[in-house]
Amino acid sequence: MKFLRKKLDDLHEQVKPGAKYEKFYALYEAVDTFLYTPDDVTDGPTHVRDGLDMKRMMIMVVVALGPCILMAMYNTGYQANLEIERLVDIGSLPEATTGNWRSTIMDSVGYNPNNLLSCFIHGALYFLPIFIVTQIAGGFWEVLFATVRGHEINEGFLVTGMLFPLTLPATVPLWQVALGISFGVVIGKEVFGGTGKNFLNPALTGRAFLYFAYSSEMTADIWIAAPKVDGYSGATSLGALADAKNTMGMDVITSKLDISWWDAFWGFIPGSMGETSTFACILGAVILIATQIGSWRIMLSTLLGALGSAWLFNYASGPETPNMFLMPAHWHLVVGGLAFGLVFMATDPVSAAMTQGGKWAYGLVVGVTTTLVRVINPGYAEGIMLAILFGNVVAPLIDWAVIQLNIRRRRKRCGL
Repeated sequence: MKFLRKKLDDLHEQVKPGAKYEKFYALYEAVDTFLYTPDDVTDGPTHVRDGLDMKRMMIMVVVALGPCILMAMYNTGYQANLEIERLVDIGSLPEATTGNWRSTIMDSVGYNPNNLLSCFIHGALYFLPIFIVTQIAGGFWEVLFATVRGHEINEGFLVTGMLFPLTLPATVPLWQVALGISFGVVIGKEVFGGTGKNFLNPALTGRAFLYFAYSSEMTADIWIAAPKVDGYSGATSLGALADAKNTMGMDVITSKLDISWWDAFWGFIPGSMGETSTFACILGAVILIATQIGSWRIMLSTLLGALGSAWLFNYASGPETPNMFLMPAHWHLVVGGLAFGLVFMATDPVSAAMTQGGKWAYGLVVGVTTTLVRVINPGYAEGIMLAILFGNVVAPLIDWAVIQLNIRRRRKRCGL
């Protein structure tokens, strides 16, 4: 390790300010601080509140995402193996195969949905390329902006680069992944000055760009990574229920798609790779709340807003109302991306409300808007993404209102 340290110290002389390769200092600094703890100390008076810096905070969020990442790889492979087995059984597929480069590996492992290793490897073959492209494309923009500005590379991309792949379907083209994360990092964050200065969640900004720019690739039956042949069906629970042609009500989920509430809770359903398992999201929420990184006020208020409004819509349902009115409140939590969004996206400390009272209002806005979009809008079955982006936009206004109310209350208490 001394050899590596010496090489880095030698390299520092070539990239430090004023040296020949000073433009590459940001890249050098990122590698150096990743491998070694910086020996820099703060000059002058300091006001240390705790020992948790941004790097440790971001790494803790990535740890909290661990269950969702594992579930993303397992369930993606499980859904694909299950569909391939079904297609072989009904004769639509001559033999079990992926029909692409992954078959070189999967043919030796097998396509057994009851085999944990087969499902995990099959899912990893879809998740890892998307993750790697996200890191390369997003990391490129991070390094470029840091180099041009002469700043250090910020650790905020650790979380953005992990959240973005988890919000995508397994079958999304890799060039769209690169385009989406580029838009999210550049337009959603860097143009405003980088991490800490953005008012929109960068991962959701990139996801929203892909949704509106390539809606057919993001909303059609693309949720199961299996060969597309006659008889193929990959609709999500929300998509199937929101279909105006469907008149089966909740039976389309419980009978036609054969999905139980517990299947949805554990995450054994089609959907975006990291968003299917409510259980994995709960594990992540426990870690974020225990480490005081994620706001429990935002999580709870978003949940209350979403389920409370869903109960009202369900209570008001009638023979002429759209199908989504028929979904009971407790189903809203386990289908779509509500659980993932309220735990990992809505609690973004930069783009969410910052005052304690404002967090309650912000969460209620996100929760109610999520259900509103799901139930009222027949063209878009999922609502958490738009709801959080809307919450990001109004969060400064919410904080301002809370601060003004506090000022007014204190003036009144002091008789001013």
